[in-house]
Amino acid sequence: MKHVFVFDEDRCCACSACMMGCMDQNDIDLSAGEACYRKTYDNEVELADGSIYCAYLSAACMHCDDAPCITACPVGCLSKNPETGFTVYDNTNCIGCKSCALACPFGAPRFRPSDGKMVKCDGCNMRVKNGLQPACVRACSFGALTCVTEEEYLVGNGEKACNMLLKQLAPKKKA
Repeated sequence: MKHVFVFDEDRCCACSACMMGCMDQNDIDLSAGEACYRKTYDNEVELADGSIYCAYLSAACMHCDDAPCITACPVGCLSKNPETGFTVYDNTNCIGCKSCALACPFGAPRFRPSDGKMVKCDGCNMRVKNGLQPACVRACSFGALTCVTEEEYLVGNGEKACNMLLKQLAPKKKA
């Protein structure tokens, strides 16, 4: 059953707890030059009426249906997990060529300097397969980040998730 991450910008305060959960789960060593798989952003956006809107975002691998990183890898390290729908990796044969990173429009695959291999978010695939939430979702105290089945997403979240930022950033009409 395919899973999707849903981000609710209205609930996010850019606390970066999702990043901390990801770093802890994946033993990411920032001092060794490793980068977290999940990133948070907070941007002040000036609206048409001159007011300021704070836009928050938490982003990681989008686990694309037709993931370009999979076809770009010359040694077949990336694949789709049939149970979760996540784009997963086995970097045993990785040669560190960075082809997957170049193919990804979201910059999800990262180079790990410690062993010269590529790594990326796998959606905490093993956790989800065992009925647990991904670490980033578990760490989000405000419920801004959730992981649901595709069916649950289509029933309740699709409209909100797809249009929320567009509605917030669109110029506001004066009353």
